[in-house]
Amino acid sequence: MRGLAGKTFIVAGGATGIGAGAAKRLGEEGANVVVGDINIAGAGSTVDKIVNDGGRAVATHFDLADELSAEALVNTAITQFGAVHGLFNVGADLSPQNLGRDRSLLDTDLDVWHRTLDVNVVGFVRTSRAVLPHLLENGGGSIVNTSSGAAVSAGDRLRPAYAASKSAVNALTRHIAGNWGPKGVRCNGVMPGLVMGELQERQQDFALQERFLREVPTTRLGRPSDLAAVVAFLLSDDAEWINGQVWAIDGGANMRA
Repeated sequence: MRGLAGKTFIVAGGATGIGAGAAKRLGEEGANVVVGDINIAGAGSTVDKIVNDGGRAVATHFDLADELSAEALVNTAITQFGAVHGLFNVGADLSPQNLGRDRSLLDTDLDVWHRTLDVNVVGFVRTSRAVLPHLLENGGGSIVNTSSGAAVSAGDRLRPAYAASKSAVNALTRHIAGNWGPKGVRCNGVMPGLVMGELQERQQDFALQERFLREVPTTRLGRPSDLAAVVAFLLSDDAEWINGQVWAIDGGANMRA
């Protein structure tokens, strides 16, 4: 893909799953990759795979809930590689202590709402605010945000805080695109379907997998590489006329114009 080789991209949440897949794809494309994650061991594992395949990457501890951590993540890219050209926001709090307690509106404690919005939405605000000045100084760049089909699905009876956070990510994506598109900054989003990353493999929710395959017009479940390919494209110069879009990458679960 054009415009990836030799440039530097940050993956904010690259220890496992979609984030790790995107980081590895960027490395394969010849990009320098900064992998940030609260799971520093996982981030290091991702970096090892990139380096072992001949790429250039560094791992750093990063917490979406901490503004100084977001600034340090961007500074790592500048210090290690001299510049930053794009950002992939993919982290979220999917822990049993948080997402696992996100039930119906009347059954979910407010601390779950506070935590979910702080990490899943304000976290992306923190990273975007930290990287935007550098992209503008470069004359442009690209941000890709991870949303979810939960943001547009009809009548999900569970996880209202998570769904609301992803709807907010879609609005944030359009805000960035609308304000800084004229200055060369593009911002788009991806809405994954059921992607079988490490967490999903461990959960072994076979009922969910069977329901997805029964209801969605596809032959298989999603893979991190499916999202990685789209994210790399949206960060590349091949997507230079795509801005403010949120794409469903989900095997057809959400068919939208």
